[in-house]
This record gives sequence, structure tokens and C-alpha cells, in this order.
Amino acid sequence: MNGIYESTRAGRVDLFDYLIVGAGYAGSILAERLARGSGKQVLLVDRRPHIGGNAYDHYNDAGILVHKYGPHIFHTNSKDVFDYLSRFTDWRQYQHKVLASVDGQLVPIPINLDTINKLYGLSLNSFQMEEFLASRAEKREQIKTSEDVVVSKVGRELYEKFFRGYTRKQWGLDPSELDSQVTARVPTRTNRDDRYFTDVYQAMPKHGFTRMFQNMLDHPNIKVMVNADYRDVKDSIPHREIIYTGPVDEFFEFRFGKLPYRCLEFKHETLNVPLYQPVAVVNYPNDNPFTRITEFKHLTGQEHPKTSIVYEYPQAEGDPYYPIPRRENAEIYRQYQELAEASGIHFVGRLATYKYYNMDQVVAQALTLYARLCNLSRVEATNQICEAELTTVTFNGNGKVKRARPISRRPPVLTAS
Repeated sequence: MNGIYESTRAGRVDLFDYLIVGAGYAGSILAERLARGSGKQVLLVDRRPHIGGNAYDHYNDAGILVHKYGPHIFHTNSKDVFDYLSRFTDWRQYQHKVLASVDGQLVPIPINLDTINKLYGLSLNSFQMEEFLASRAEKREQIKTSEDVVVSKVGRELYEKFFRGYTRKQWGLDPSELDSQVTARVPTRTNRDDRYFTDVYQAMPKHGFTRMFQNMLDHPNIKVMVNADYRDVKDSIPHREIIYTGPVDEFFEFRFGKLPYRCLEFKHETLNVPLYQPVAVVNYPNDNPFTRITEFKHLTGQEHPKTSIVYEYPQAEGDPYYPIPRRENAEIYRQYQELAEASGIHFVGRLATYKYYNMDQVVAQALTLYARLCNLSRVEATNQICEAELTTVTFNGNGKVKRARPISRRPPVLTAS
């Protein structure tokens, strides 16, 4: 049954300018920009019972804020992206750190100086660390696969300890079968920097991702329908254009076959202890069926006598999460891309463009599409506001107008706290 998430502020709409499919980052940002930036009437539809896509978070039965679909940590080097999202949330500063359970020890990942020293009982410095890795690295004439990337940097033994088992669980494929981009995302450091990300902006929405999306979509020109499949409403609700953020192969009824995705199963648990593990995420590369355990209180900073964790089990079937980066999959997508470009529909987001994007990249892609729709630069489009302009009027002593001055209606930009 279709559900209306938020519609009380909007009056009756006989024709929507845009039907947007998917209320995750891409769909919500485009809804906000089209409504607030261009004055368009927007219908945002999602078949899940909530907004926010995979970034959706909520308070569980114990009152702990958890991420339903696994950990989402915001990080970016783009000031424009960070400033845009800051309109809708305050931030909690957060530096993400990850440990890996290897040989009965918890050691930093990405591999750094402390990882090697703890794992092998050494006391190397940074220069010696470089020599250590160089002595173990295996020369590869060409870097084609994820195995090539790792073995050429750190050698076979560290590849087996940290990467091969984790990658086989995560992707259902050996690293030798995956494009180099998968493991190329994970650096190797010769210093003691134990941050998982090194981006300029690293923070968590102070009141959660869902609250940020609620603020983003709080506009009278936006109507949101959840528990609704767009195919059930597209012929009955008049609209001019469609923006689609779902799986591109599904949109075209799998004409060229199904695009492979890696899916996830989540097992959430609430524990009667204040904290369970020393950092937010612990990876399990080898001996367990799950890939990692996340403890949410590290991410949110919430104080609570109990804690909540989630185990992640990658699998072949279920909701699509990660496009599998292999050459044959890229070729299938290329055929769908040609259909998409000729369709007159706007395709945006990880699933619609079959790309392994981070959150900030999806934000940037959505803002870029909006700029193209407006025929403006991205900076101009991001800052564009379409509101009824108010004017202050000052009278002189004889009742004649002395000065008229427009009042800015630009929404306030919230600063990091």
C-alpha cells in the first residue's frame, strides 16, 4: 500500500514537474534543488518505507541510534559538497578508524607502521618500513587486477593476511578476478597515521542522517511517497519529467541481462555493556563468515548504558549494494547506458550509473545534474533560490517611498560544531 511520508505542507498539485524515483542522496538532493532552487513541483517516490536510502538511520528499541544498512561515514575533499549538506545539519567531528583481526590481534587497517610493528614484533621507523615493504613486494609488469595492486605493494604474505580472504567474502570473487580499482582504494602507509580516510572534511550529521534528509525535503513543493513503486504511480500521477536513481537494468526490464551486484545481510544486536570494541569498525579478513562488526556509538557519540553492533554478511542475492567492477559487467552497463542516454530520462546515482560511488561523489553528481538542467555552473545552481521576494519599504515624512530594499531569502548555512 502506498504511504505518504510528508505532504501536509503541499496543496493540491495537478501536474508535477518532476517524478523522482528513489529518496536517497541523489533523489533527495535533486528534489530539494528543483523545489527550492527552481520552484518546481516534485513528487519523490521510494519503495522502501523511509527516506534516506542506504544512509537511513533510526533509534532502535533500546533507544540507540543505528544505521539500518551498515555504517555510513561522511568524508569529502569538496568544500562545495560539505557546505551544501551543512545547510541541513550540524556536524559532529569524527575521524574514522578501523582495526583488523589478524593472527589473534587487532591491528590498524589500512596497513601502517604500527600494523607491521605489532604484527611482527618489530620496532621499525618509517624509513625501515619502506625497506621492509620493498623487500616483500613482488614486481608485476602490468597492474590489471586487485591482486596485482596489493602484491606489488606489500607482497604475498600481507596480501593473504589482510586482503584475499576479505575480498573473497566481500565480492564473492578472488582479487585476481576483480579490477584493480577495488583494492586501489585502500592505501598503505609508512607512518603511524591510523585514520581510515584522510579527506579534509570528515564528520557525522549531529542528529543523524535521517534528520538531515528530513530537513532537506522540508519544502511545500515536495511530496514524498514511501512504500510505493514508481511503476504503480507513473501512469496515474501526471508529471513532465523523470529522474531515476534505481538500478538501470531493472528500469529497462533487464533487456541485456542482469547487472551483477554484491548484496549484504545485516545482523543487529544490542548488548548490555557500555562499549563492545575499541573502534567503530573491526574487519575480519579470514576466519569468520562476516566481514566486519560495527559499533554505532563510536560514530554517533551517543551516551547510553547499552551498545548496539551489526555484523555484515555479504551475499549474492538481495538488495543491490555494490556494483561488481569487472570488465564484462562494464560492457553490459555500456549497453544500458546507451539506452539511458536516448530515453529522455535522467539517470543519476550509484545504481542508475553502475558506479561504486562514495556518498560525497553522489552528492556532487546530483548537484552537477541540477546545474545542467538549469544551464548554470554548479556553484550558481547550488546557491540558486527561487522564493517569493520580500521587500522592505522605508517612507519619508510626507508619506512617499524613500527606499525599497529586497530581503535575502537564502537559507542559513549551518557551521560545524
